[in-house]
Amino acid sequence: MPVLAIANQKGGVGKTTTAVNLSAALARAQRRVLLIDCDPQSNATSNLGETPGAAASIYDVFAERVSIRSCVRSTQVPGLSLVPSSPELAGGEIELATAQQREFRLRGAVAELADSYDYVLLDCSPSLGLLTLNALTAASGVLIPVQCEYMALEGLTHLTTTISLVQAQLNPALTVAGLILTMYDARTNLAQAVVEEVRGHFPATLRTVIPRSVRLSEAPSHGKTIFEYAPGSRGAEAYAELAQELIARLEQVHANAITASAIIKEAAPAPAEPRYPHTPEAPPAPHTPEPAPTDAPAPVATSGAGHIGGGQA
Repeated sequence: MPVLAIANQKGGVGKTTTAVNLSAALARAQRRVLLIDCDPQSNATSNLGETPGAAASIYDVFAERVSIRSCVRSTQVPGLSLVPSSPELAGGEIELATAQQREFRLRGAVAELADSYDYVLLDCSPSLGLLTLNALTAASGVLIPVQCEYMALEGLTHLTTTISLVQAQLNPALTVAGLILTMYDARTNLAQAVVEEVRGHFPATLRTVIPRSVRLSEAPSHGKTIFEYAPGSRGAEAYAELAQELIARLEQVHANAITASAIIKEAAPAPAEPRYPHTPEAPPAPHTPEPAPTDAPAPVATSGAGHIGGGQA
């Protein structure tokens, strides 16, 4: 089950828009998807038609008051479920500061859902605090939205450094699943230059580019994903294409991992036989005593039947 944190400490890059619409696109591709809103602003929660704070939320999970399963809500998108956020989560980071195993609260909760979903997406807050750190520790991969505008690479160095630290100290399995280019305006040379620069620095950048779209901006105010609000728009087409590209990439990574594991197993040398195998010694043969010496004369050969010593008849 891939667990993907959608993270960038730089605000306004289309992070929540991507979290909501990519989740919906994966669900439309017949995948079971759970979106966990880890941002105190709760924009993903309201975008999917839920009222932040109206029910048990991810804040209660961090506080260890309830299990994460009790927080899961259905959405208007078949196949897509939501763990909502709450404004209370803003104080959750302060509460976590003195907690034991504070970086692993979310990982433990997500582990309870291992067999229930095909994908779990984590919408992170625009910061590198304890909430985002929890998401990176719980995730198997990171998706990084990058705005196609000036200074797009600003902050990426800090984020990649944080990812490296998490890999080294908390979550060795964490990878960068991909960079997502957002708010692309094909009318400007700057946007194309940013695309080329990002792809040049980060080979993991996904091929699909999300365009700047008025429909994408309007959908959240109606509590709908782009597929319910404007299914024929360029934004809907782009997120559907992004979902297919991501599915193909992750499935290929999974297949490669299985192949590599099989090759390693096949190449592993068989256990060596002992050079001098131990065999139990045979039991000694029973002792047969030699015949005792005797003084009796040796028998004399006979010349005929019944005659001893050759006497006359």
